[in-house]
Amino acid sequence: MLVLLNFIKRFWLLLTLVQLVLITGLSLWPVEQLPAVPGTDKAHHFIAYTALVFPLALARPRYFMLIFLALLAWGGLIELIQPFVNRWGEWLDFAANSFGAGVGLLLSAALRRLTRVK
Repeated sequence: MLVLLNFIKRFWLLLTLVQLVLITGLSLWPVEQLPAVPGTDKAHHFIAYTALVFPLALARPRYFMLIFLALLAWGGLIELIQPFVNRWGEWLDFAANSFGAGVGLLLSAALRRLTRVK
């Protein structure tokens, strides 16, 4: 577990940027119909934003509020843009993003405390 957390902390910027590009690209890619994948759309939003926030919050815990607010704004902006690219912007997606970002922050704080990752 410590090896994985230290890896994430070391490569936090790369992990975050790759995830941000993937989430943004997949969220704004025009589709006729959402693909059939296991789970619900809201669960996908929750998981994506939890994973997006986690490396940032693990590596830069002092900036947790800025991280949280910036990613809330990013998720909200994506939801506002989606209707212009043949997607469906939904406030419940934004809520799932926000909840996921919050859980990512809490998870990173808990793991930092439990493992004493510096």
